[in-house]
Amino acid sequence: MKMINIGFGNIISESRVIAIVSPESAPIKRLITEARENNKLIDATYGRKTRAVIIMDSSHLVLSAIQPETVAQRFLSLENASKEIR
Repeated sequence: MKMINIGFGNIISESRVIAIVSPESAPIKRLITEARENNKLIDATYGRKTRAVIIMDSSHLVLSAIQPETVAQRFLSLENASKEIR
């Protein structure tokens, strides 16, 4: 199982990620509100500004304080490292 660091020592499973998006749009803000109401929100920001919303296959949303591009880059570097091992 491959894991991705999403900041502040928090780690998520790479295989469970569906999308990594910015929290700025109205539809994503609605998703965050709905997830909070349905106890499907995981806040990993440690009180900092939310910069990335990670949508999981279990309908959970994970909030991260690092940029979506940074999370995606970690995701891609993890994939490249596993290809080199093969």
